[in-house]
Amino acid sequence: MKANSRYGKILVLDDDPFILKLLSRQLVYLGHGNAVTCERASEALAHFAPDQKKLVDLVITDLQMPEMDGIEFLRNLVNRGYAGSLLLLSGEGSRILQAAARLADEQGIHLLGALEKPVDLETLRQRLEDTEPKSRALPKPVRKIYLPGQIRQAIAQGQLICLYQPKVSLADGSLAGVESLVRWRHPQDGLILPDQFISVAEDNGLMDVLTRTVLIEAMDQAARWCDAGLDLKVAVNISMDNLCSLDFPDLVMQVLRDAGVGAQYLVLEVTESRLMQEFVASLDILTRLRLKGVTLSIDDFGTGNSTLVQLRDFPFDELKIDRSFVYGAWRDLKRRAILEGSIQMARKLKMHTVAEGAEDRNDWSLLRQLGCDLAQGYFCAKPMPADQLPEWLGEWEIRRRNLL
Repeated sequence: MKANSRYGKILVLDDDPFILKLLSRQLVYLGHGNAVTCERASEALAHFAPDQKKLVDLVITDLQMPEMDGIEFLRNLVNRGYAGSLLLLSGEGSRILQAAARLADEQGIHLLGALEKPVDLETLRQRLEDTEPKSRALPKPVRKIYLPGQIRQAIAQGQLICLYQPKVSLADGSLAGVESLVRWRHPQDGLILPDQFISVAEDNGLMDVLTRTVLIEAMDQAARWCDAGLDLKVAVNISMDNLCSLDFPDLVMQVLRDAGVGAQYLVLEVTESRLMQEFVASLDILTRLRLKGVTLSIDDFGTGNSTLVQLRDFPFDELKIDRSFVYGAWRDLKRRAILEGSIQMARKLKMHTVAEGAEDRNDWSLLRQLGCDLAQGYFCAKPMPADQLPEWLGEWEIRRRNLL
């Protein structure tokens, strides 16, 4: 079980001398015999002073301590620019640990996990070995800001492209559809993700033309797949700006007619967090689209403010569970409870379920166990150009035999 330490310097902070001695022995046994132990947070913070020659690579800290509790200690680490890894300890129970873990993650600290005391040796070993130490990397590059005129030009010159991420049936592993994901192929900056230009488009009245461009590309591609014998539903994300234009359903149907594709091949994904801002117009437009045979999916389910009201009032027939409740749910009781509850509720409402963020075999197995309909995530496939889908499908047909 012994191994060479991947951490140059480990600091353990706990006000209980017995826990310090126990952890030190466990770390030595696991091959990490270079730990510094501290009973007080003020003593521990001295190891992060600018004059320290050897930087701390891993901090293992209790949360409940006198004088300075673990949360305040974390804040001090952040203020000192700590760039290593963190492992949390507590005897307070899992919910407090998870809240503290989320706080650490939100502040940019590389979190190895959270453990309840007394620490189990095997669990400690897994936490230390499953995740590589965070390297003291270069600062993040500054995000480039694009102007509305540049986005207009990109649309006019055909620089927006679609990648497609498969959605796979959890029942039999078959390919059920794809999600169309817009990218900007910039002539100088390369492939630009939508979070760098969609908000600018929304703020400057460009979403109608942008959505139309993506719809046309996605439905033309759906037609090409149909001609090749692949009958796939293609999902397209739409903006709240689209749901403020009462003629949007007519635009959608015209795009479908021009592509020669039936409405049953189109899924429109709506992010739920803004639906209630334009309730009447949104309800009008979404109901008309549903009457025309378009599938409506409520995206990022569970992250908005009025989720249950929207399920009651809007004619959605697909519920897309946000990745924050899917990835790692097999080892997180709270995520699993929300995931399982969402699937059960959707089933009672006669809605299909799609789970985003299925990243590994454990995610896949849990989703099958819980009766989710479709999985989407890197475990199945990354987003890809349309012409790569047939090759991926051939490889997936071989893989899926071992997943059922």
